[in-house]
Amino acid sequence: MLRRRLNRLLSGDERRVDSRTIYVGHRPCPATEAFIPPKFCDNRIVSSKYTVWNFLPKNLFEQFRRIANFYFLIIFLVQVIVDTPTSPVTSGLPLFFVITVTAIKQGYEDWLRHKADNEVNKYLVTVLEDGRRTRKESEKIKVGDVVEVEEDETFPCDLILLQSSRDDDTCFVTTASLDGESNHKTHYTVPDTEKDLESLNATIECEQPQPDLYKFVGRMHIYKNDQEPAVRSLGPENLLLKGATLKNTQKIFGVAVYTGMETKMALNYQGKSQKRSAVEKSINAFLLVYLCILVSKALVCTTLKYVWQSNPGQDEPWYNQKTQREKDTNLYLKMFTDFLSFMVLFNFIIPVSMYVTVEMQKFLGSFFIAWDKDFFDPEIQEGALVNTSDLNEELGQVEYVFTDKTGTLTQNNMEFIECCIDGFQYKYQDAASELDGFCVTDGPLSKLQQKAGREKEELFLRALCLCHTVQVKESTGQGDGLMNQVDGLELDGEVVRPEDQRGFIASSPDEVALVKGAMRYGFTFLGLESKNMKILNRNNDVEMYELLHVLNFDPVRRRMSVIVRTKSGDTLLFCKGADSSIFPRVRQDEVDRIRMHVERNATEGYRTLCVAYKKLTAEEYAQADTGLREARLALQDREEKLMAVYNQVETGMSLVGATAVEDRLQEEAAETMEALQGAGIKVWVLTGDKMETAKSTCYACRLFQRGTELLELTVRTLEEGGRKREERLHELLLDYHKKAVQDAAPVKAGVTRSWSTANQDYGFIIDGATLSMVLNSSPDANSGLYKSLFLQICQNCTAVLCCRMAPLQKAQIVKMVKNSKGGPITLSIGDGANDVSMILEAHVGIGIKGKEGRQAVRNSDYAIPKLKHLKKLLLAHGHLYYVRIAHLVQYFFYKNLCFILPQFLYQFFCGYSQQPLYDAAYLTMYNICFTSMPILAYSLLEQHIYMENLLDNATLYRPFLKQQRLYFVFANMLSSVSAWLVIILLILLSLLPDILLVVLRKPRGPHARQKKPVESSTGGPQSPRSSARPLLMRTFSDESNTVI
Repeated sequence: MLRRRLNRLLSGDERRVDSRTIYVGHRPCPATEAFIPPKFCDNRIVSSKYTVWNFLPKNLFEQFRRIANFYFLIIFLVQVIVDTPTSPVTSGLPLFFVITVTAIKQGYEDWLRHKADNEVNKYLVTVLEDGRRTRKESEKIKVGDVVEVEEDETFPCDLILLQSSRDDDTCFVTTASLDGESNHKTHYTVPDTEKDLESLNATIECEQPQPDLYKFVGRMHIYKNDQEPAVRSLGPENLLLKGATLKNTQKIFGVAVYTGMETKMALNYQGKSQKRSAVEKSINAFLLVYLCILVSKALVCTTLKYVWQSNPGQDEPWYNQKTQREKDTNLYLKMFTDFLSFMVLFNFIIPVSMYVTVEMQKFLGSFFIAWDKDFFDPEIQEGALVNTSDLNEELGQVEYVFTDKTGTLTQNNMEFIECCIDGFQYKYQDAASELDGFCVTDGPLSKLQQKAGREKEELFLRALCLCHTVQVKESTGQGDGLMNQVDGLELDGEVVRPEDQRGFIASSPDEVALVKGAMRYGFTFLGLESKNMKILNRNNDVEMYELLHVLNFDPVRRRMSVIVRTKSGDTLLFCKGADSSIFPRVRQDEVDRIRMHVERNATEGYRTLCVAYKKLTAEEYAQADTGLREARLALQDREEKLMAVYNQVETGMSLVGATAVEDRLQEEAAETMEALQGAGIKVWVLTGDKMETAKSTCYACRLFQRGTELLELTVRTLEEGGRKREERLHELLLDYHKKAVQDAAPVKAGVTRSWSTANQDYGFIIDGATLSMVLNSSPDANSGLYKSLFLQICQNCTAVLCCRMAPLQKAQIVKMVKNSKGGPITLSIGDGANDVSMILEAHVGIGIKGKEGRQAVRNSDYAIPKLKHLKKLLLAHGHLYYVRIAHLVQYFFYKNLCFILPQFLYQFFCGYSQQPLYDAAYLTMYNICFTSMPILAYSLLEQHIYMENLLDNATLYRPFLKQQRLYFVFANMLSSVSAWLVIILLILLSLLPDILLVVLRKPRGPHARQKKPVESSTGGPQSPRSSARPLLMRTFSDESNTVI
């Protein structure tokens, strides 16, 4: 023990950072050293910003970070401390109102977050302690606790699966709230664990918490009766993530490895920071400019005041004698006090009520979104939801849209469309009839042209029934909502026997669609029992196949295979995959018969898969079996060894046919994407799904067109050259940069794809593993160059697809674009908890009220029922909001500049005595009442373009963005110079006779006789008959000059 502590101390944090050791059930292993329970964080989830104790100071600190709030606080303190021309109430009351309203609003929002956290933390779970099942709150779970989870419950923390109620030691989970995939995934228990968990003595050594959902490395040491401990490797298939839901399994037991804020879900969650709109930032810029104007006016008046008082007799006229205290006051202190007084006098150039008006405009304006009947969805009986009204105008300035795929662009509802068998096309028809040897009960099927041989048809259908990882769940017959949890076998217009009312569970929805398609053709998959797959054929005979091996799908191979044995003893390999993966492994004459159908289906936006088979000899199977078993037992380079065996056995196959499956898009998804691109907005698809699935979705949504050249930067392309990945990455980035950036013709901003058909359109595809290399490459590989090249390529592409993304990687992509040159406004839209990070990272976050929970809706700024509503939200509401608030802000600054300019000019006629031109009540009410209401009504109701025209012509979204700037205010003032000159000229002409009379008339009477003594007197007090001019120029006594 001492040696281990010394090693850990001397090696710094290396051992602690790299791995952690967990004692299952907190039972010490039978080792010689003493048991020291390690310390880990508890299972509390904290998403709130404030507590009862820090709310007031923290909230005030955040509010006074605003330039305007801090400025008005300073002005208020000056008015309190210094004798100023205006009352402190004029600044203090509006400031207090703004601070109070904002604090109440933010406090209420944080209270809702506290409430949501308590629901999670106080949730009761079952924990095994000393052989007893104990119910405790979720927040009290500790690392090492053995937790029991029942069906349809969510996992309270990250667990290693120890025991399952299923006979095959597996369990099924859905991770819709994590990665957006609503399909069932299979997880496995750790082999050789004790059935009685109380007698299990084991330790787990695993990596420290990290956010990647798809990676986990660890090993488990199982101790038995003084024997050598058995070591079992742990991978992602053994890890149950917090937030996932247990399905099709009565209950499981798992040991907690990561808890609380160290779970993968929490690490992928970014704290909700306060978002500030671009208009609010421009207001700060306005304030700085106007503050400079204010300071310059105060300096000019202060300087001129002391220049004026430097003349004899002006500093201390006969009617305003100085007190002794005033004479003893320091000159510089007196000058500084006068400067502050002028600052307060001209303070109204910065409108304190503008913030109140802007807040009211945003708050009241947000109701128009909630009231819009076009956003109402009859299916869920809900409309749009506004979670924050601070970002209304951002909706009209969006330049990049980042969207999820599953549940956002698509309904995640696959449907089998057609198939091609031995070069002949088969497609569904509406009418049910007997066609080409297929019985009517087999479903509505027709053939086009001619028909393939019966043997080929049955071989193809058997391949669809056998080459998959689908599980069958029997119906309970109790109406438990099975069809909502899994894909049911309901057939259109067909009567299904009660014993056939099963549900299909699969890791991919297209596998379910293929099994359903085979079922319509007369072959029904009945399930897997004790490694035997059962099929009901067209003759209603049950066929049995022994499942020997499953060669799992991976994105590099882009295919999956199964090896089965028939009753007659034949060993068959069935393989399905992408055409580019299958075609090189079959005979060329077979490819030519099917390629045309595959290409046609792909251009129509369908997902295509090719099906092949191979009959294995005894020697071939024995060699493959040995290779597979050895590779699966390897702890080092397991994936590479498995890949080599897969590639060896999947050769020399015969091509049977191909399938076409449609992933149904959301309603009007393609039209919405086209409208956004027509408005000059670039759309990026960020998804955790496979590349092939996401690519077909992009084609269906018209983000990728037939003429679009795809630039692919994935693991598969990096391994094509046979060189190191770093070298290949560098080469591809330079090649794509030359093609998409250097050689591409410049496109003007706002020019849509339809207007620039002469230029080549590019689409960019990248996966999560490659993105990690680009963003987190080693320092010697010049990661900054990689990131810069990658960003430039993406910005020059019409659409970008990022697949196999972890939630945190989605946020990294959004942050990279948000912080790029020019600071473009970004918008993220999604419907699952896996989208929360990018929703929080973007300037505007949109949640869709989908089927994958409400995490995205709760963390979003706006929520809409369907993707199609995004079009009106941006192109109509967003555009109008931006133009309205731009006019509101500019009007406020314009009117206040005009309002305070006469006050500044009046100082030249009152001896710079800080005399207000306006009454105090008028000063206070001018901004609050007299001029706020008309512009508020205008900013709520103005529609310079009809909403219908904005929706029909998407190009109207962009032109106004570059016109709402600071110079607009000064440009309007300069444009009115001619009017100023005319007014001044009229005034001078109307007063010209009196002016000439005063100037030309010689002074007469007693005043003239006393002029000379006044001029010759030096020092002493002025004569009571002195000139009346100072009296006209100074109307107040020494109140403004008194120093307190």
